[in-house]
Amino acid sequence: MHLYTKIYEFAASAGALEGYVYQKEEMDMKALPKWVDNLLAAYKDLPSEALDAFQSSLDQTIGRAIRSLTSTLGEEHETVMRLKSMVVGSLPDSPDDFQKKKWFQKS
Repeated sequence: MHLYTKIYEFAASAGALEGYVYQKEEMDMKALPKWVDNLLAAYKDLPSEALDAFQSSLDQTIGRAIRSLTSTLGEEHETVMRLKSMVVGSLPDSPDDFQKKKWFQKS
């Protein structure tokens, strides 16, 4: 698979996860761990130079998902811990923390 395709599919899955868990109290606990495991496997398959280019954005996306999940599952839940393994920087303060401007947004 072409690298750009891998990056796109990984990013789409990460964004979809963030949206799926946002302010949800009930989730499909059969699907969620598999989704996170697949996301983690895809993350580990990406070259470090690609990750370096978007890691800070990923920290925000996955971080907001983590913040949503910890309110329901707790900080030490296995699924939360797997997601945390993909975060290099600091977590956003909340699932609503969208302060970072995206490259395509006007100032």
